[in-house]
Amino acid sequence: MERGVYFDAWFPRQHNYHPSLPARRLKMVGDLQAYRATVLVWSALGGGSISLPYLEQEAFGAIDPRFRIYGFMNDSEFIRECQKHSIKVFGIVFEVQGWEFPVELNEAEDTILAMNELRGAGKRDRIGLREFTQNRYPKLWQPIEHYFPGGLVNSAGEKVTDLTQQCCSRDIHGAPLHARWVECPDRDHECFLMDRNNPVWREYLKAIIRIQIDAGVDGVQLDEAELPLTSLQYGGCFCKECMRLFREYLQAMPADQRPAEIDGVDLNRFHYGEWLREHGYDFQQNREDSPLFWDYIRFQRGAITQYFGELADYARAYAASKGRTVLVSGNFFNLFDQYHSLEPYVDLVITEMRNTRYRQPAWYRYVAGFVGAKPVVVVENPYGGVVPELINKLKVGQGYDRFRMSLYEAAALGANMSVPYGSWMGSVIEDAFYAPHELCVEIQSFLADHVFLYSHKTYSDTAVVYSVESNFQLVSRRDMFADNRTNVSGSGEVPFYQVCETLSDAAQPYDVVFFPDGKLRADTLTVDELRQYQSLILPDCRYLTADQFRLLSAFLERGGHLFVLGVLGANLPGDQQKAFLQDPNIHMTTGSFSVAQLPRGAQARIDPAVDVAIHVQRVADGAAVHIIRYDYDEAQDRVPVLPELSLTLRLPEQFRVAEAYQPNGEVEVALTHEDGLHRLRLRNVPLYTIILLKR
Repeated sequence: MERGVYFDAWFPRQHNYHPSLPARRLKMVGDLQAYRATVLVWSALGGGSISLPYLEQEAFGAIDPRFRIYGFMNDSEFIRECQKHSIKVFGIVFEVQGWEFPVELNEAEDTILAMNELRGAGKRDRIGLREFTQNRYPKLWQPIEHYFPGGLVNSAGEKVTDLTQQCCSRDIHGAPLHARWVECPDRDHECFLMDRNNPVWREYLKAIIRIQIDAGVDGVQLDEAELPLTSLQYGGCFCKECMRLFREYLQAMPADQRPAEIDGVDLNRFHYGEWLREHGYDFQQNREDSPLFWDYIRFQRGAITQYFGELADYARAYAASKGRTVLVSGNFFNLFDQYHSLEPYVDLVITEMRNTRYRQPAWYRYVAGFVGAKPVVVVENPYGGVVPELINKLKVGQGYDRFRMSLYEAAALGANMSVPYGSWMGSVIEDAFYAPHELCVEIQSFLADHVFLYSHKTYSDTAVVYSVESNFQLVSRRDMFADNRTNVSGSGEVPFYQVCETLSDAAQPYDVVFFPDGKLRADTLTVDELRQYQSLILPDCRYLTADQFRLLSAFLERGGHLFVLGVLGANLPGDQQKAFLQDPNIHMTTGSFSVAQLPRGAQARIDPAVDVAIHVQRVADGAAVHIIRYDYDEAQDRVPVLPELSLTLRLPEQFRVAEAYQPNGEVEVALTHEDGLHRLRLRNVPLYTIILLKR
């Protein structure tokens, strides 16, 4: 398990200004050591979306002696200091952002007197990507030809003279889109929403990657990994590159598979945006009901897979050319299933959750299923959740158990919740998230000292299947269009999440397994990997690939049970589907799911019925039973110690010894076992407990 730190290190009581992060100091490295950090995310070298010379100044720029007294370093120096302590630093590539800032200069235009936060100190102008492309400030920045000999050329063979206008996403009327969620409304800066489908922008991003690797980063983190699907919250992208690629996507379809709406349309001249406007659609209101909408989304899902892979491969290849290796990751926001086809390209999964809650066990089990055996680092989100409230509590010495719960819950359920170190509070709130230092040290020390109790393998005997293709429109309608500034999901019930919430509410151990779409990501799951499960729950898995059908058939042949909610395999030939569903080990229901309906019932039973999550991790010494409690008492501002808890677990092997581990207090544990059932009686149960069952 990685121990991540969300290391923006933005200033308290000030806006979090993208894309350039504050200068780093030696004191910070000391804090990271105290936090037992192994990896930093959103942590260095973000200024490439201002200009490449600006990024080089972040990486290698001289530090004034006045600031050396306080341990300030440039980013390449900071990276080397972290590496001395085995802390991996990821350079952050803000793929979606193209910036223009107000600036105040001296008359010779060779000195920046103020930038972004102005003070009336000199002649006012603008500085950013546009000016870099046009070599507007030769006394401040190297010319663009220094990085791209001969300049940049677009797909039409034309020289690029304005990188922002050339590469930004555009709405259906051709207006440039802005990344509103990072623009501070009381500042005069602009952040254009850029488009990775544009080959010019990809060449620019590769230059950012080169500078980051030259500066010594351990990994490259591609933020906004779904670009340009990001633009859907503002009406989608209709730039010339997206329109060209979508036209080619439709042309490549077999004629008998093309959407009926374009019968008789000359695809050689087809422009989706113009065609929509001609038919009275603006892609703003009810856009998901627009003709060809879901074809457009499928096209963009394929594009993000292709171009994310291109940049990931480039980063590794460039590092190899320099005799180095680097890790690659991206911000897989909330681990939406559109990222499932990108996951094979990364070494470490990084995800920003959509809405941070005090209790989210079902989401964490989904996360663990998505990442499989790979490490994952989760970061909180200030929008639409509890983070602003929690920060205000922590500032006055309250909410400590709430914060403990946040980090321990992730660890208990198979993930890693990062420590916030000046982390993102959005573009409106003037503050950054710093938790109390001693509290962070306490939590991280426990996690680091007990790594032998954590594993991605489990003793769950039930798994829930997430079918990417079956959930495609259902989940997209609910989650795809929310404005990042509010993060409000749409309405609509998703059977998969209903099942997971039911299992979590019943304090059941369970796993999540993914069925890919079979096109953007091939099936690789084997029946041996399902061997531990007695039951697979399939919530409305109406689409099955041929490989998935064979996998389920083999699972049944081994004596496994399928619990089917709704439709299963509707795309299969009728006779094949009918014969399959007649298997006696397939249990069908059209109603709501309950744990009692499982063939062998609950795997875990607790008494008294308190609000907890139970997860059993398979570790070298046996079974680590993680118990995280959610019964926080607002009046006491803590999770009170539970005098007694009885837990009965069904496990496939017999354990004879039970040892208790907990961050606070001292838990008493007694173990008895009979016929595969392990009965644990616990006394003085705190917020988080791990019971190690040894052979």
